[in-house]
Amino acid sequence: MPYVTVTALSHPGLMRDHNEDSLAVGPWTLCGTMTENPQTLGFPLGNPLVVAVADGIGGQPGGEVASGIVVRRLAELGPAMDSEQTVRDALSVCNNAVYGAAERDPELTTMGTTVAGVVVLGTELLVFNVGDSRVLDVSLGGADKTLRQVSVDDSPPLAPGRRTTSIVTQALGGAPRFSAVTPHVSTVPLVVGQRYVVCTDGLTDPVPEDILDEILKTHDGGRAVFELWKAAIDAGGPDNITLALISVLDDDQPFAEED
Repeated sequence: MPYVTVTALSHPGLMRDHNEDSLAVGPWTLCGTMTENPQTLGFPLGNPLVVAVADGIGGQPGGEVASGIVVRRLAELGPAMDSEQTVRDALSVCNNAVYGAAERDPELTTMGTTVAGVVVLGTELLVFNVGDSRVLDVSLGGADKTLRQVSVDDSPPLAPGRRTTSIVTQALGGAPRFSAVTPHVSTVPLVVGQRYVVCTDGLTDPVPEDILDEILKTHDGGRAVFELWKAAIDAGGPDNITLALISVLDDDQPFAEED
């Protein structure tokens, strides 16, 4: 019978004095803290399983508060997120929760966060995001497998010669007055053997896609997550780094702790 493993890690990086990223894996959340090593959880296919990262907007107050609010709400709402519309509704609830918390505490005015993730269902995967955190599809095909971004960045067009930008055009919260969001939500088939990476831009900004691709061609499970984190650190670790590797496995495949 197919099942799902999720291997995750969250780290402040080398340049930030604290971690404003948060993570949800099913009912489990990790908010504004650090994992020393990749952690792996296993889940049977069946009920909706949400896996999401949230990246508090830097330069504005309470980024870790906003990201924590969002992942905790998603962990609560996850079992009911069984369609594209319920995902959109859940993200609207999260947006309202961030603005509501900011209204109650003037010191948190304009706090905001990005979010990206998947909901694993029995035969399909719901992909969602608001902002520039990403979901990457690690395609099948042996040595020829490649990464494909299946989320949609909410960012302005890049200037010539630029690979990344820190500007986001949409977030949960992040403005002095309430602003509704239009989440990106899509559905893809769930395939045994497929893998997905959900991550904040602390991974994808400093590490080029070809390096990410090569690591995921070579490694799996905890070793893959460690090597992805190490690549971001070796590139200077300029931002908080949070990522989750989702693997769809069958009973005859090992629980992927190591390479």
